Amino acid sequence: MISDKTFPKNFTWGVATAATQIEGAWNEDGKGETIWDRFSHTPGKTANGDSPDVACDHYHLYPADIEQMKRLGVGSYRFSFSWARVLPQGTGSKNQKGLDFYRRLVDQMLTAGIVPNATLYHWDLPQALQDRGGWPNRDSIGWYCDFAELILGQFADRIPLWATFNEPIAVYVGYGDGFFAPGLRDEAAARQALHHVLVAHGQAVNVFRQLNAPNAKIGIVVDIWKHHPARQCPEDIELALLNDEKTWGFFYNPLFRGKYADRAVKDLAARNAMPKIQADDMETIQAPIDFIGVNCYSRTVDSVDPSLADLEKRRQENPDGFAHLGSEIYPRAMYDALMIAKEYAGTLPIYITENGICTDDKPGSDGKIHDTKRINYLRDYLREVLHAIEDGANVRGYYLWSLMDNFEWSSGYQMQFGLLHVDFETQARLWKDSAYWYQRAVRENKIPA
Repeated sequence: MISDKTFPKNFTWGVATAATQIEGAWNEDGKGETIWDRFSHTPGKTANGDSPDVACDHYHLYPADIEQMKRLGVGSYRFSFSWARVLPQGTGSKNQKGLDFYRRLVDQMLTAGIVPNATLYHWDLPQALQDRGGWPNRDSIGWYCDFAELILGQFADRIPLWATFNEPIAVYVGYGDGFFAPGLRDEAAARQALHHVLVAHGQAVNVFRQLNAPNAKIGIVVDIWKHHPARQCPEDIELALLNDEKTWGFFYNPLFRGKYADRAVKDLAARNAMPKIQADDMETIQAPIDFIGVNCYSRTVDSVDPSLADLEKRRQENPDGFAHLGSEIYPRAMYDALMIAKEYAGTLPIYITENGICTDDKPGSDGKIHDTKRINYLRDYLREVLHAIEDGANVRGYYLWSLMDNFEWSSGYQMQFGLLHVDFETQARLWKDSAYWYQRAVRENKIPA
């Protein structure tokens, strides 16, 4: 049985969070406004008008949160830097109090024996830079690289794992779909923004190389939701292939093959949304990386018949097969994502940088949270990780999303991904059954029974 097998020796077990989702202290100690601060403070943009103003108050409670990680036994913690906390205007004068916070955070991790895994950008552009055009403005490449140079210069000697960006497709959701900050709906601007993100990634990798940090590695994190045709008919199959190339493929093809896929180029050109590309951009984007981060939650079903692909309809028809208010529970998605990464990245190390499920978690009459659905989800997805490793995927680690319930972007606090329940009134943390289960997985380096 594959579930009886242990994971590779020295496999990294971790948990993940992001600055905006947990830190709170949105305007304390000199922090600048982010696009998510502005967006969430705009009526009607987030569920229940929720904002990350306080969130998990990790800015003040980080020592206790690191103790929780230590108790879990995880070897690594994936977190992100808030750009506006260290550069309140996005450029110019740095905020020493912000830098000092991250220095204390990293020091506490190292003291606890937990390896820091840092993301430079997890969706929280300083609002001051959005006011100057944001990611669709090519100047954003320089803004980002100045930020990256500051952070890398301060921390590359103590943080061994770095990601330039987390899920850059979220930039599209903010500029093209309007569902995320900054809430715009402009396909051409969104695709231009994505191209600038990719160039910024490549330039930041080059900045990192110049630091000559011998014990540090750098990569990028891309989420893969493989698109499946609802029917085996030519129209649905072609739509799924196109959407693959316009989502995860929009990053993997430039990163590893030096160009956007022909299918995506043809579609975007027909809609006047193909980004402008400068002569050396693709070479910059292809700057060699040390690992690829894969975020995987589920798949996407596509059809030219909208009724066949409607997520809400499918959720109503099979509620047990879906996360609470969320995506389909489809464990094979993990295997598919890792084999896609292997296909493009070859033997490059792969880290599963996010995987998890949102459930409706409330303490029962015994005061405990019995989140059996999360445990079953994790067990099934981890089996697919082992399957991919057996089939040659060079998977080095797994980071569960998330350490604790937090601000889930436009969905506010109604989607709970944490191993730890958070009472947002008292900030008390409560271990769910899944936390104890994951503690065993980490300790035994295998999938608990």
